[in-house]
Amino acid sequence: MNTEIRQLLEGVRSGDISVDEALLALKKAPYADIGYAKVDLHRRLRQGAAEVVYGAGKTAEQIAGILRTMGDNGQERVLITRLDPEKAEALGRDFPLRYEAGPRIGILGQPPAPDGLGTVVVATGGTSDLPVAEEAALTAEFLGSRVIRLYDVGVAGLHRMLSHLDELMSASVVIAIAGMEGALASVLGGLVDCPVIAVPTSVGYGASFGGLSALLSMLNSCASGVGVVNIDNGFGAGFLANRINHMGTGGR
Repeated sequence: MNTEIRQLLEGVRSGDISVDEALLALKKAPYADIGYAKVDLHRRLRQGAAEVVYGAGKTAEQIAGILRTMGDNGQERVLITRLDPEKAEALGRDFPLRYEAGPRIGILGQPPAPDGLGTVVVATGGTSDLPVAEEAALTAEFLGSRVIRLYDVGVAGLHRMLSHLDELMSASVVIAIAGMEGALASVLGGLVDCPVIAVPTSVGYGASFGGLSALLSMLNSCASGVGVVNIDNGFGAGFLANRINHMGTGGR
């Protein structure tokens, strides 16, 4: 327990400050400055979910320092995104890291029991979209949502999607992940009564322009209730879906 928290607890016990005042102070509290990073230790209090470590561009040593700082301050469950296999191997020598190579995600600790409003359905146009889909699915699960995966149900064979109408129509959020022309989001948006989060992927031939075609198609969807995140941003979609799935439950 750090000095700041100890002082706040002593203030509450002595009656110098109220519980609400102490909670507000923690929400506004700064961070742990370790030189190359300022680790946000109070994000869970402010936003319902703790800080996530973005692995790209950081060395294994820098990530290890951030993880130690989090652990020293009581954050034993950590999600690391865009983590290269070499860095994961190095971190695994010092931390009980679970590594998922496809989506390049590292996980410390076990996910909580799902407690959202319902289920998050992650649907992909094709098998090539799986790395982005798994980034979304693992993120939502790590944060406390129950996830149903519907993979390879793109519009090239629409009957594959239509065979899963029960799962789709009972979802609280649907994440539609597709490359090529990105039509999956519009089709799903026309079927379900819940929010649809569209994720364009960089999958496709030359004229897909690395996912730009799918991004523009999704932005121009004629279906209502479709929102779009950036190209290949499975993490952003999974985080947003979990937040929607916990609306009114206290959040994660």
